[in-house]
Amino acid sequence: MKMNKGRIFSLAFAALTLSAFIGCASSSGKKKGGGTKNFTSRTGWKPNDSKGWFFSGKKKENIKGWPGMVFVEGGSFTMGITKDDVLHDWNNSPVRMQVKSYFIGETEITNYEYREYLTWLKVVFPPEETQYKDIYTGALPDQTVFNNQLSRDDFSTENYLFSPEFSYYPVVGVSWLQAVNYCDWLTDRSNEKALIDKGILSKDYYNNEEYNYGNKTFNAEQYKLGDTNVSEAIDSSRIIKSRQIKSQNSRILKANVSSTTLEVRPFRLPTEAEWEFAALSLIGKREYNDYNGKGVTQNNLRTQKGAQRGQYLDNFKQGRGDYSGIGGFGNDGSAISNDVRKYPSNDYGIYGMLGNVAEWVSDVYRPIIDEEANDFNYYRGNIQTRNIDNGQGGFEKYDETNVEFDTLDNGRLVYKGLPGAYKKEVDYDMTNYHDGDLNSSLNQSFEEGISRDQETEKMYNAPQRKFRVDEKGRVILEKDDAKRSSDISNETRVVKGASWKDPIYWVDPGQRRYLHQAQSTNWIGFRVAQEYVGNFESKRKRRG
Repeated sequence: MKMNKGRIFSLAFAALTLSAFIGCASSSGKKKGGGTKNFTSRTGWKPNDSKGWFFSGKKKENIKGWPGMVFVEGGSFTMGITKDDVLHDWNNSPVRMQVKSYFIGETEITNYEYREYLTWLKVVFPPEETQYKDIYTGALPDQTVFNNQLSRDDFSTENYLFSPEFSYYPVVGVSWLQAVNYCDWLTDRSNEKALIDKGILSKDYYNNEEYNYGNKTFNAEQYKLGDTNVSEAIDSSRIIKSRQIKSQNSRILKANVSSTTLEVRPFRLPTEAEWEFAALSLIGKREYNDYNGKGVTQNNLRTQKGAQRGQYLDNFKQGRGDYSGIGGFGNDGSAISNDVRKYPSNDYGIYGMLGNVAEWVSDVYRPIIDEEANDFNYYRGNIQTRNIDNGQGGFEKYDETNVEFDTLDNGRLVYKGLPGAYKKEVDYDMTNYHDGDLNSSLNQSFEEGISRDQETEKMYNAPQRKFRVDEKGRVILEKDDAKRSSDISNETRVVKGASWKDPIYWVDPGQRRYLHQAQSTNWIGFRVAQEYVGNFESKRKRRG
């Protein structure tokens, strides 16, 4: 087919003109990305100018994981059960959810790690001193969780916790409250160690009694705020050097040093959404921008080939009276829990997400997950707290005379804050937000004459926890005989995953259960998580 020469010339000219126009628009308008290498503030000051007042330090690489922590790149996934709900709980219907990147523990917290915590408490707050006796004993796991009325009870939590052969088994018998205290303690100790390694804290820190007893213990929050209790032990010159603070003005030095960021991000329990996303390990099923099906977890729990073919790849109960299989050739070989690294990790490199022990997560339990309320980083339990002003330019702190305690179900006291820590008060509590009660409704009441508070109590009216002291001085949890319609309260926490004591049904990461935060069992442990500090862009290759 022939084409007119004039028409060809016209098309070529039009294409050339359009190309020139786009080039001009690109050079005079939108610019290419390229980072902030030559950044200058809108104030006109360059970063860390020696004649200025603000020193941000060198730009850091994205923070790497602390030892034992695994990076999980966030993304979108289907949260909840995607198969038949045979128990008809209807508390885990599938919803589309996005989580942002975070770090999560490679394994559950082990007996070894929890013994570190207990020993530190015993060294710093000796239990033989009256004012400290409840601090150590309140952190101990419940020694009765392995007891059974119709079993020999010569095996106890004490044997399990302190015997060297169980050092790398997951700690159990720990309540949610105790797990949260461990996370706070770990935040302090890891930041303390990072500062010792940098020379900002003395390398002989634990040989100097002035700083590691009572109110002088290192506290990450106090360090961040420039509190004098911590700053006495700090080599400020090291901070000044590391942050490139070049000014000689003492007021400028103080202002920049006191805004110090933590060396290690705070540890906490993972949220339910984070735990489930990590357990699913969908990264191994991804193909470009999609997943090759969520799959049924229970179908992938046996070794597929080799000498171990057919044996289970995680630790759970096979059936009534069968926790490990027959002697000499066990299916999973574990009558109770086992070493946290005995079974293979998932595609993220995380161990024990499908069995061994179930795990506490941070969420308050409700029988629904309302994606209409939030489909990004879902979490129920946000409580904003603040430090209490002491009226003297600082904040109130606990000391050995005013430590406050919660009471566990076994009657022992567990501290709310160690001596030297800041006291907190609740600023606002979002636990009940959009959870189906009257406060979630636009209507004044569901029933005539019933107030909002009464309706809330009617819907989530779990038994009240009341204690008495018996004739032997033991603290006993009394049974609540009042008429109740729910086990759920603001102190009921989500439990995820299967354990050595559970049938295969609970292996699915979408399953969820609940328990009161002051209770503990021999089948629940916990692992820790951290926020990821860095950019949140995908690791996928950029287009050319």
